Amino acid sequence: MKAVQYTAFGTPDVLRWQDTDDPIPDAGRVIVRLEAAGLNYADVYRREGRFTPAGPAPWIPGMEGAGTIADPGPAGAAAGFAAGRRVAWCDNPNSNAERVAVEIGRLIPLPETVTARTAASVLLQGLTAHYLVHDSHPVRPGDWCVVHAAGGGVGLLLTQMIKRRGGRVIGVASTAEKQQAALDAGADAAIGRTGWVERVRAIARHGADVVFDSVGTTILESLAATRDRGRVVYFGMAGGEPPAVPPSLLMDRSLTLTGGDLWNVLTTPVERRKRAAELFSWIADGTVRPRIARVFALADVAEAHRYLESRAAIGKVLLVP
Repeated sequence: MKAVQYTAFGTPDVLRWQDTDDPIPDAGRVIVRLEAAGLNYADVYRREGRFTPAGPAPWIPGMEGAGTIADPGPAGAAAGFAAGRRVAWCDNPNSNAERVAVEIGRLIPLPETVTARTAASVLLQGLTAHYLVHDSHPVRPGDWCVVHAAGGGVGLLLTQMIKRRGGRVIGVASTAEKQQAALDAGADAAIGRTGWVERVRAIARHGADVVFDSVGTTILESLAATRDRGRVVYFGMAGGEPPAVPPSLLMDRSLTLTGGDLWNVLTTPVERRKRAAELFSWIADGTVRPRIARVFALADVAEAHRYLESRAAIGKVLLVP
């Protein structure tokens, strides 16, 4: 088979589409014929060496994908995952390949209403948005919610889920195109980064009930945009490491600063499949609409990485064999 591989960290030029050995099923994994893979910033960070890949080089990037089971092996068949079954996953390594060995516990069955491309475009980012609005800050009707990077993959899905729960959304995005995408997703207002704290306070008179911050460097501004007794949910650092937050700042205004990480939520196969099924039901009823920015061939993976790093993408970037 062919797979994306790299043997050293660096720019997208280190990525190669080349022949490698086929994976084989074992006691805990099935073999899936890949139909679509989701490209995420975590893939960029691993390629750069900021996240260390497991095992020795060469490494195959990718954690998220969807396809059809080609070889379930005895363990897969015993677990109910027969050959031909359509499945997806969001946290299984070596996914940028024609055939992927996927841990049985990470498999998510796909309903007939969800295509492989839709699944690969929504699982990682959609399940992130899901826990943010249900666990990190259970959004209530009328809540004013600020969403950073509102034109990105997580931001667009998060906006739709907040609206589904009756919240109000102020999207913060870097370009007019991304601001319009946030409005199209249901945001009540969309603003740029310049003077955004003052603009939030002008829209939500006493400040936001919650700010969902995936930028990191904006943490202090996010706290300033929040009402007394409000909350900031920090779940990413796309802009870099966040500054230190003095505890007295939280005490003086009774603020809450909490963190969020998907892998502390998807702790069991039952949990991931239950949340994914709910996400898929929202796609089926039209209240959540994934947006695909561009689709690249796996052979053009370097170009796809460059596009993602350009910050031009509005929605999800996909890779297909």
